Amino acid sequence: MIVLAEHGAGALKAEPMARHMQTTKGSFYWHFRDVPDFHAQILARWETGAMAAADAAATEAGSAPERLRALAQALADPGPERAAEAAIRAWAATDPGAHDTLGRIDAARRAALRGLLHETGISNPEMAQIIHAAAVGMALLDETGAEARRAAIGSLVDLVLALR
Repeated sequence: MIVLAEHGAGALKAEPMARHMQTTKGSFYWHFRDVPDFHAQILARWETGAMAAADAAATEAGSAPERLRALAQALADPGPERAAEAAIRAWAATDPGAHDTLGRIDAARRAALRGLLHETGISNPEMAQIIHAAAVGMALLDETGAEARRAAIGSLVDLVLALR
C-alpha cells in the first residue's frame, strides 16, 4: 500500500516492487502468479480493511445519530489509509478491477449511511449520497487537517439530522 500511496498504480509492477522489497523479481513471482494477481491481492486487502473500518464506525456503541456521525467522520478522515484510498480512486479511473472494488466499497458505505439515516427517521436516500460524496471529497483535500475534516463532516451530519 505504501508504494501505491506514494507513487500511484503505475509503480505496481514486478521489477519496481521487487526493488522496493529489496528482493529479486523471481521472488516476486514466487508470491504472485503475475502482476494482475498482485493487483487483485492489493485491492482485496484494501477492500477488507475499508469494509472493516466502515463496519466498526457504523456499529460502535451509541445512538444512531452518534454512529452516523462516527461513520461520516471515518470516511472523511480515513487516517493512515487516506493516501492509499486517494491512489485507488485515481487507479479506478483506468483499471476495471480497481473500479469494481471501489464500486463495492462505495456501495457498502452508502448502504451503511442509508441504514443509519433510516434509524434516525430520515428516509431520503439522497442524503446518504450527499454525506458520502462530501466525506470522499473531504478525505481528498490536502489543505485541511484531520480535525478540520472531521469537524466539517460532523457539521454536515448535524445539518442533515436537523431536517428530521
